[in-house]
Amino acid sequence: MFDIGAAELLVIVITAIVVIGPKEMPRALRTAGRWIGKMRRMSNHFRTGLDAMIREAEMEEAEKEWRERNREIMARSGGGNFGSDPVPAAMEPLAGPVKAEPELDPEAADARAEAAIARAKPRDDSAAPEHPDAAGEPELPLDPPPPPSEGQAGR
Repeated sequence: MFDIGAAELLVIVITAIVVIGPKEMPRALRTAGRWIGKMRRMSNHFRTGLDAMIREAEMEEAEKEWRERNREIMARSGGGNFGSDPVPAAMEPLAGPVKAEPELDPEAADARAEAAIARAKPRDDSAAPEHPDAAGEPELPLDPPPPPSEGQAGR
C-alpha cells in the first residue's frame, strides 16, 4: 500500500528506538496498533455502508426497469394498462354454485385401505426373519447352560 521496502522499514525502526526509547517502545507499539485497529474498523464500517447504499440503488433501478418491461409486455399482449383492472377476469366470482366432490362410501374406503395394507405386507412369511419379540419369548435362555460332560472336560 505504501510500498515500504526493507531498508526504509529498518530506518524507521532505528529512528523510533532512538526517539522513543527502548523502554517506551512496547507501549508505543500497542497504542499504534489500537489506532490502526480503530481505523480499519471505521473503514470497514464505511465500506459496508457504501455497499448497502449501492445495492439499494441497484435494486431500485432493476425494479423500475422490471416494471417498465412488464408494462410493455402487458400492452403488447392486450392486457391493457398494468394495474388498471382492480380484479382480473380470471379472479371474478363463479356464476353458479361450486360442485362438491362426490362423497366416498365408507365401506369402499375401508376395503381400499385393507387392500393397500395387504399389498404392503411381505408375501412370503418364511423368507422374512422373525423378530425376537414377535414370539413373545426372549431369544436367549434364562436357565444356565448344563455342565460339560466328563468326556468333554478332558479335552
